[in-house]
Amino acid sequence: MTTNLINSTSRRRFIIDTSLAGGGLMIGLSTMPLSAFAQKSTTAYNPNTIMNSGDPEVNAWVNIKPDETVVVRIARSEMGQGTRTGLAQMVAEELECNWKNILTESPTPGQSVARKRAWGEMSTGGSRGIRISEDYVRRGAAAARIMLMQAAANELNVPVNELTVNKGVITHAKSGKKTTYGKVAEAASKLSPPDPKSITLKDPKTWKVAGQPYARLDTADKVNGKKVYGADLQLPGMLCAAVKSCPVFGGKIVSYDEAKVKNLRGVKGVVKVNDATVAVVADTWWRAKTALDALPIVWDEGNGANTSQTDIEKMLRAGLDETGNFWQRKEGDAPAAIQNSAKKLEAVYFTPYQSHANMEPMNATVRIGADRAEAWVPTQNGEASHATLAAATGLPLDKCEIYKLDPGTGLGRRGGTQEYVTQAAQIAKQFPGVPIKMLWSREEDMTHDFYHPIAMAKMTAGLDGSGNITGMHIKVSGQSINATVNPMAIKDNKDVRQMQGFYAEPGDAQLGYQFPSLLTEYVMKNSHVPVGPWRGVNTNQNGIFMECFMNECAVAAGKDPLAFRQNVMQNFPKHLGVLNAAAKKANWGSPLPAGVHRGIAQFMGYASYSACVAELSVTGNLVKIRRLVFALNSGHVVNPYLVREQIEGSVVMALGAIFNPEITVENGRIKQTNFDSYPLLKLASTPKVESVLVPSNDFWGGVGEPTICVVGPAVINAISTALGRPMRNFPLYREKLNLA
Repeated sequence: MTTNLINSTSRRRFIIDTSLAGGGLMIGLSTMPLSAFAQKSTTAYNPNTIMNSGDPEVNAWVNIKPDETVVVRIARSEMGQGTRTGLAQMVAEELECNWKNILTESPTPGQSVARKRAWGEMSTGGSRGIRISEDYVRRGAAAARIMLMQAAANELNVPVNELTVNKGVITHAKSGKKTTYGKVAEAASKLSPPDPKSITLKDPKTWKVAGQPYARLDTADKVNGKKVYGADLQLPGMLCAAVKSCPVFGGKIVSYDEAKVKNLRGVKGVVKVNDATVAVVADTWWRAKTALDALPIVWDEGNGANTSQTDIEKMLRAGLDETGNFWQRKEGDAPAAIQNSAKKLEAVYFTPYQSHANMEPMNATVRIGADRAEAWVPTQNGEASHATLAAATGLPLDKCEIYKLDPGTGLGRRGGTQEYVTQAAQIAKQFPGVPIKMLWSREEDMTHDFYHPIAMAKMTAGLDGSGNITGMHIKVSGQSINATVNPMAIKDNKDVRQMQGFYAEPGDAQLGYQFPSLLTEYVMKNSHVPVGPWRGVNTNQNGIFMECFMNECAVAAGKDPLAFRQNVMQNFPKHLGVLNAAAKKANWGSPLPAGVHRGIAQFMGYASYSACVAELSVTGNLVKIRRLVFALNSGHVVNPYLVREQIEGSVVMALGAIFNPEITVENGRIKQTNFDSYPLLKLASTPKVESVLVPSNDFWGGVGEPTICVVGPAVINAISTALGRPMRNFPLYREKLNLA
């Protein structure tokens, strides 16, 4: 996307495009110094978030200083998943520099626009941080290496093909001459870059830096307190804002009495942010919040106030009985095959709304001058934040800048949904030249989320006399994420995205079973409650629906759950590979201690294949998970240590989602307001986690989200085995079960 195209398209279209775009991005090899685009400012902010060194750069991805420090520019956001370290490893691999000399910094969206989007897409979500970036990032690093080697050849007056490099030291073996990257970097920056398409990248089998379990680059600052998050940010002259939106989605402000709070200590003003939101600005955030809590507000709660949890669940259940053009996969005549089978099975599953519950509530700091707007934002998508700031202020993109701060978790909440940036900008417009830090309270954050979508599924299958599946009918009734964040993606009232994991096509979220006949349907049923991406998104509920029902089918057929799956997976070797690897590591089939039971599950998402075996016991209403064994094939593995960390993180989220209380609606309002009513998983409940990485080294898959979808069904299947009855309603407190 060129600068002209960005300027000519609508800001709304740009937000959508930059939030959801895939690959096909420009490789930035401009030799123009970054100092030309760095914004001068006397304000304090995280020094790791904007490039302003002024040193000559080799290209857009690499800046090497005379002291041999290698600064790698990372366009993706880091929110605990390790993307910054993984991408730096890939750059270091192709660059052939010394890993110990690596530092990282983040280009800003404004700088990227000014350089014709040299760093490509800045969105970080969908487990795409590495798999979508890897090619052009590696090519940028390889181009830098070629330029540095040519500069060294010119300096040493030798043919470039006679030079070798190791850890940034360039050697001419015939003469014994040596130089370093730091010594030739300035000369290299003046050379014309090679055509990125002409570069042959290293075979992953030869990797020396990539593929290694290096420690994360961002850990130290988090431990020693140097890391500056958005909630921590302090700028000279800064004021703070607390916001409150109508407690019912779709409602509006009728009136508020500013006179009641305007004279309270520290209060600088009350701002109507939009039709549904009001803010108080004060010299400290606590004073702003205290005044906001005291502000009399009259709400028109709208039609949503008539809706409660039972209404939404009735709507979903009714969707399961609707007939119409809902199909998305149709292979053979599954309903007829099921009807004519020796045995027919049917099960209805339910999965609830879930909150992101990010540790750092939504926030943004904005300063708006006469002809320039700046924002400090913990964001998963710098370009979307940039476009949102421009739209809110009416200023062109080249007059706006976003300084990306590392989010205190994101989990999909800080990506395509950027209303918090809009709110901060609307408030800041009332205080020209003054930085305004808008920070949501925990209650505001939990009751105004874009929640994981609620869903029900009716699963129906037929078995023949030998216990083999004759047909499978999957019918999902639930809310659509695209209906909230990207309505243009919905065609003929069908949202393919919601059937993630049931696809026929290989590559992203393919169903790993071959049935004689198959019908998949999605009935879209939306409430007034907004939904959005939540780590793992739709593979989470679809994995539960599919894998728990497969277990029920195996039980009905009188067959071992592993063997039952293997029988219909022969055409899916990668799915089968991870299933077998997890089963082998867990010693599936071997005797277990009395009272201990196993469950198994496999599923695909984000172009990766995953499987899990759970071992647990159930005593009364308490479930004690003793062991979880995972197998993951993500194609290539850039850092096995970080991959295992991501698997362990998925365990915490998944177990919390299937055991802990859900998000529910009462009189249109979200009932859960803080961690007392929406508790997170405790460390004491976290089980032993073992991981087997089985990379096939022939594709690039995601890591952060794929395994979350197999945790729940593996655990649920083990519980069902222990209790001798299926589990179909989640969270499991609906089944009178708790995690020990």
